[in-house]
Order: sequence, then C-alpha cells, then structure tokens
Amino acid sequence: MIRVLQVIGSLNNGGSQAMIMNLYRNIDRSKIQFDFIIDRENELFFAQEIKALGGKIYILPTFNFKNILEYPKAWNKFFKEHPEYNIIHGHVRSTASIYLRIAKKYGLTAIAHSHSTSSGTGFSAIVKNILQYKIRYIADYFFACSKSAGIWLFGEKVFKEDNFYILKNAIDINSFIYDEKKRIEKRKELNIEGKFVIGHIGRFSSSKNHNFLIDVFKEIHQRESNAVLILVGDGKLRYSIENKVDDLGLGNNVIFTGVSSDIPELLQAMDVFVFPSLYEGLGIVAIEAQAAGLQCIVSDEVPQMATVTNMIKRISLKDGEKIWANHILHYKNRYNRKDNSKYILECGYDIKSTSQWLEKFYIDSL
Repeated sequence: MIRVLQVIGSLNNGGSQAMIMNLYRNIDRSKIQFDFIIDRENELFFAQEIKALGGKIYILPTFNFKNILEYPKAWNKFFKEHPEYNIIHGHVRSTASIYLRIAKKYGLTAIAHSHSTSSGTGFSAIVKNILQYKIRYIADYFFACSKSAGIWLFGEKVFKEDNFYILKNAIDINSFIYDEKKRIEKRKELNIEGKFVIGHIGRFSSSKNHNFLIDVFKEIHQRESNAVLILVGDGKLRYSIENKVDDLGLGNNVIFTGVSSDIPELLQAMDVFVFPSLYEGLGIVAIEAQAAGLQCIVSDEVPQMATVTNMIKRISLKDGEKIWANHILHYKNRYNRKDNSKYILECGYDIKSTSQWLEKFYIDSL
C-alpha cells in the first residue's frame, strides 16, 4: 500500500476538502491510503470519516513570522519520525515552497495543487505571493482544478510542461441527481414549503462575497416577500454577516445552516443557486448545483470550466445588486428540474473515473 500525505489547512467542509474526500472515498484503498497534515486542530468536520476509512491525521504548527525558524524544524522532525511516506500532495500553497522542499530532501515525490486564482488582498496576500512563487521550481508535479488556477500559481511555462495536469473537481453524480421526494422532505424540514428559495454554499470568507449577496437578497425581498435565502457554511466572517442580516431586518428570511453533511439534499430544496464570488479556482459547488438540475447565477469571476450545462448564467459583479436581483427573480416561476448527469459525465466530472486516474498516477509516479 502507498500512503500519500495530503497537506490541507483544515478538515472543514470546504471546496478543496470536499474534492479530496470525494477522491478518498472512491480510490482503491487497498492500494492507496490517504493521511492528512493540518494546522487547524479545531476544524475537524471530516476527521471521524477519515479515521473510519483508515487515514491518520497529524497536526503541525500554523506558519507565522514568529515561528519562521521553528516551522521548518517541525516538518523535518515529522519526516524523520515518519519514513513510511513516498508521496506528498500539497494543497496549502502559501507555505508549499517550504514543506515540499523539505519533503523532497527526505525522498518524497512532491505534488503541488492549485485550487484558487487569488491570495486575497492586503499585506498577508503579498507575503503569500512571495512565498508561493518558488513552488514552480520545487514540485515534481503540478495539479490545478482549472487552467486559470494553474497559470495563476505556477505560471505559463509550467502550464505547458508535461508534468502539469488539470485534475477536475469531480463529484459523485448519482448523489446529486434531482429527487422530488428529497426536495419535499428537505423543504418541510426547513419550514420553507411554498417559498421561493435562493441558496448559496461556501465558507464565510471575503472571496465568497457574502456582503454583496445579502445586498442582492435585500433587493429581492423588497420585491418578493416570499423569498428565503439559505446560506450553507461557516467561517470567520459569519458573525458579521449575521449582524448585517439582522440590521437589515431580514433575520426571518435568511437561514444559516452552518457546515452541513447533506449538501445534495439542500440543493434539492433550492430554486436558484447564487454564487457571486470575487474569485474561484473552479467552484465545485456550481458543478454540484448543475448536477442537481438547479439554475445557477454566478459571477463572471467563476472559471468557464464550471459551465458544464446550459443552467449557468454568468453576470458581472459590476452590474450591481438590482441587475442580479432581476436575473434571480426571472426564475421565480420557472421550476423545471432536469437530470444533467449526462453532461457532467461528458465534461469529465465523474468521481469514479477521476479517482482511477489519480490512483494510477500515484503508482506510476513512484
């Protein structure tokens, strides 16, 4: 058995974590086993499942300037104590130039994986960009969820090399196929029967643009009092968004579910999926929403690769909340769910074939 070390910041239910777990569930674990290194020990949504699947979880320090000397020491200590690893798959890009270099010193094959197209803004973003620039000279292989994510992190030259691969954020298509019974049950559970339900899934961070989404929903609610907004996820900005919702008098019309394990059922309950991200590596939830037959209104910052059906409408954030509200309300009485599994398969987002490809890649890389 090959044990692959997956380096991921946390085990909460985010886009990259969902992708890794989808692969982990479907890969042949008699040949390939995943173990995880994280640096946020209080974000353990997937921890129980990982242990049930045979995986191990290690916690190493979070990098900051104060531990610039201690951080590499922790990684050196880890590899000295764990010589069983042959492959490291790095999803944390900001410090990948540090830990991948150390891993290679101990003989591991190093994979760097890009899941985004921005480091955000401010001083921390500048530091991240400086640190991660060196990845292109260190990793043995380069993965990205989309062309734009690959070029952004690794550059045009790496993108054209033979050791660069686009690994699509594939999903278990069958779990998302529209089911009227599940829709009725979930809407009853959430007490939203007869409502016009707008949904969003994503961590509460600046990139997901929740502030703008609330402004859009305010505009919608002024015209359609029967509208409800479901926000699925958690994160450091959740508290401020909850306060904004209350300040606008929308508390009875916005549902905060927190981190959820029943994403397919929540998508069944929605009428429109809205995704106004400031930037995205891909936007796997947009793929899942299309698989569920949902009409999707997304920003034009979401990569074109996420458009796998005719159920997506891309809008510029510059158009403002009123235009966004117009597009969303356009689908109020157009309830027509389809089985889009054929299109998802044709575009290569099937988890079974993707996990088989990755399994073969890990084996061949050694």
